[in-house]
Amino acid sequence: MALFDFFLNEDQKYIKNLAKKIAKEKIVPVRAHLDENNEFPKEILDEIAKTGLFGLYIPEEYGGLGFGSFENCLAIEELSWGCLGVSVSFAASGLGSYPILLYGTEEQKKKYLPDIAKGKKLAAFGLTEANAGSDAGGIETTAVKDGDYYILNGTKQWITNGGEADVYTVIAMTNKAKGPRGASAFIVEKGTPGFSFGKKENKLGIRASATRELVFQDCKIHKDQLIGGREGIGFIVAMKTFDMTRPGIGAQAVGVAQSALDVAVDYARDRKQFGKPIISFQAIQHILADMATEIEVSRAFVYQVAKYIDMGGKDFSKYSAMAKVFPADTAVKVALNAIQVLGGYGYMKEYPVEKMLRDAKILQIYEGTNQIQRNVIGQELIKEYAGKKE
Repeated sequence: MALFDFFLNEDQKYIKNLAKKIAKEKIVPVRAHLDENNEFPKEILDEIAKTGLFGLYIPEEYGGLGFGSFENCLAIEELSWGCLGVSVSFAASGLGSYPILLYGTEEQKKKYLPDIAKGKKLAAFGLTEANAGSDAGGIETTAVKDGDYYILNGTKQWITNGGEADVYTVIAMTNKAKGPRGASAFIVEKGTPGFSFGKKENKLGIRASATRELVFQDCKIHKDQLIGGREGIGFIVAMKTFDMTRPGIGAQAVGVAQSALDVAVDYARDRKQFGKPIISFQAIQHILADMATEIEVSRAFVYQVAKYIDMGGKDFSKYSAMAKVFPADTAVKVALNAIQVLGGYGYMKEYPVEKMLRDAKILQIYEGTNQIQRNVIGQELIKEYAGKKE
């Protein structure tokens, strides 16, 4: 039993065990196939939908299970243990729905959240562009008011669940002269005239997930699809959404790192050199010990931040950034060391650790690069220590 299992209530244990069961029975047997074929895991997501896990963080009044960030992180971690490409397809639906949950009107919440909670519809989040990634203020997609409608023009890049999702939350400029304060958030449904998708990207890792461009060409949407019914809050919507979802990236990191450690330990117990298992060699033990320790530290912090969010904590941008940056770096390091433990076998596709390394790398990039996270942490420290005397 893992250390933190002792701190889980019965509902949380059930969620964790259910997600692990799905990972073992539905994901692991096909993860290599999904990776090799760049295949979206629709059937697996349909199975997850039957369990209600898509609605973990959504209130019961909108068709969800009424839990929070912590329970969502528990599920994401276990699904990531199975395959990061599958888990990000699951988690990205949360990224797309949090703007509605946090800032949507009551009508918008009632219209969209129930189907998302049940997994009937996937969601996606459209912020990144060719000239606007880390610099979210560089958005060039526009939304021009035309009577009771807005006309969207522009292109979003590298959107997870692009083309597969049914509901998209999109950040567009309604007043370029105001810079970031001129950005607004919209809900755009798949099938809307003028809304199309680019090719599916051929990625290094998380190849089971779908990553596409969102293309808007005179796309006409009703003013009721302006999130919150207010212009100018798009940048806030994006930043607060990321604050909520970055612990989920940390949970992905913990899951894939744990999976890499499990493979490395099993291999080290079975592999014999010089007449004994290589796990008996101190050099191997030290590698495994560092891997295990850093995973537990990452898990502890992700859980702590998620619980703080669920308790109604305020101003958690710094902690949310920390909950992404350290676990993400850890996952890459652990996956790399797992390959080292397996030696030549680790480099071969016959074993899953090379895939885990390819998958883990994205954790240092998406939802704000780890360099940007360090900027966030640094800026928050400046605020905290402003005016303090030595």
